[in-house]
Amino acid sequence: MNFTMEKQTTEDHLPVVNIAYRLRETAQRMPYKRAVVSPAGRDRAGRVTYAHLTFEQLDRESDCMAAGLESIGIQRGTKTVLMVKPGIEFFVLIFAMFKCGAVPVVVDPGMGVRRMLRCLESTRPEAFIGIPLAHVVRVCFPRYFRSILTTVTVGSKLFWGGATLEKLFVRPWRTFAMADTTRDETAAILFTTGSTGPAKGVIYTHGNFDAQIRQIQSHFDIGEDEIDLPTFPLFALFDPALGMTAVIPDMDPRKPAHVNPEKIIEPILNHGVTKMFASPALLNRVGAFGQKRHVRLPSLRRVVSAGAPVSPANIEQFSSMLHDDSEVHTPYGATEAVPIISIGSHEILNETRALSEQGYGMCVGRPIGKTDVRIIHISDAPIECWSETLLVKDGDIGEIIVRGNLVTRAYFQNPEANAQAKIPDGDSFWHRMGDLGWRDSKNRVWFCGRKSHRVVTTAGEMFTIPCEAIFNSHPGVFRSALVGIGSHPRQTPVICIECNDEGQKKERRQLTEELLKAAAASPLTRSIRHILYHKGFPVDIRHNSKIYREQLAAWASRRVKGPQIDDEK
Repeated sequence: MNFTMEKQTTEDHLPVVNIAYRLRETAQRMPYKRAVVSPAGRDRAGRVTYAHLTFEQLDRESDCMAAGLESIGIQRGTKTVLMVKPGIEFFVLIFAMFKCGAVPVVVDPGMGVRRMLRCLESTRPEAFIGIPLAHVVRVCFPRYFRSILTTVTVGSKLFWGGATLEKLFVRPWRTFAMADTTRDETAAILFTTGSTGPAKGVIYTHGNFDAQIRQIQSHFDIGEDEIDLPTFPLFALFDPALGMTAVIPDMDPRKPAHVNPEKIIEPILNHGVTKMFASPALLNRVGAFGQKRHVRLPSLRRVVSAGAPVSPANIEQFSSMLHDDSEVHTPYGATEAVPIISIGSHEILNETRALSEQGYGMCVGRPIGKTDVRIIHISDAPIECWSETLLVKDGDIGEIIVRGNLVTRAYFQNPEANAQAKIPDGDSFWHRMGDLGWRDSKNRVWFCGRKSHRVVTTAGEMFTIPCEAIFNSHPGVFRSALVGIGSHPRQTPVICIECNDEGQKKERRQLTEELLKAAAASPLTRSIRHILYHKGFPVDIRHNSKIYREQLAAWASRRVKGPQIDDEK
């Protein structure tokens, strides 16, 4: 067991909790280890150049910045919108905010301006830190920011007021006296993507962050020599707290499905990256490129892919670039609770893959650490209190619920969402994941799709992931999506198909006949009579991987006329 883990076990019940203490401890133990590495351009030969901060530098600069933030009124409890691109400034600011006890409010800009503005307005933030473009949005839509008292510009300030990041650094450096934040004190407000409804502000406490870090470090065996490539900005903030070097990739984090694979492979090879996060869409794009060109990534020990179900074919493709001992891990969770369950690629490819392709669902693994996972009867209504009678028998499909220290307790000023998602259990509570699944005899959980996406017909309920597996096995199908037309319990099931290159070349009528034949051969899908073809499924803005089935369902409802329908978007 390494030093960090020993230290953590002694801190489990301390009244003061702040992940910025972890940065300071690492800076004391490994002052010259690189904490953050960010691309800074290219030289005349085309070689990428990098800027970096060591752990000591990051600790000291965040001390200086914390003092600067406090000097303009951004202090303990101040809800502060943070809209800064991934890079060195992001890390300095986020740890400065943790140090002074401010509460970052983080929203995905890719969700669209109007939805983003509504999210920000709902939190009534008192401060705003952002790049110039973010300030332009703030100035153009002033009614959404009436609560803002303090502004900071990261970059050149134009016609608006407030401070600049450059002028906030308090020099000379002095050790900043961190806020004595408690385990239950709000540390940040992070918004969900809103992929199945309105985006909700999730309240993260300092205790939640601490539990997440401990769970990640323990389960993935994070050592002091780790170098991470975080392709999702929010996950990057954990790196310094875990003692890992964060190498920021040269990519648009809003569009992982369209990333240039060479700009992901390049930093891995340049820095000997040992760990990386990749959404399923990014994993597929980089894996296809690497497999075709026989790329090898020998330094990578583990790849973590999440945000949507990861197909075994996608895992196998990316694994072709890795050492035999390396693994692709697919942890399961949500903004409200992550990671809670996990499985590695060796078990997927050697055991669970065959069952997934037969319609058993997607195996997401076993609960991690002390996380308690249960399966209850499916219900769309709030549950007022916990009862053992809610549980289904092992092997039956039900709703996944979870309890543990890393599970967030509440949404920000949203009692309706709290009532829908939380089940009181004495002094504790269960969080309803909104997902369906079942548990096997080996204590593994099999994901079967979102509860809101199940199709309820007069003959019974149909679940997306098991049904889609029947169609995804066809060589002409890139992916499929089950949607329901009409209302419960009289929905008509429709399967939407996104073809791969082979499927695009095939005569449409013949492909439809083959898919309907496959559907008829499985008890899971034999009631499906409608096949639709779509050029490119709508996907979530965060990972570009979750299918927006609500949009697909609306699209399909306008096109269903018979057992065979023409396509397109």
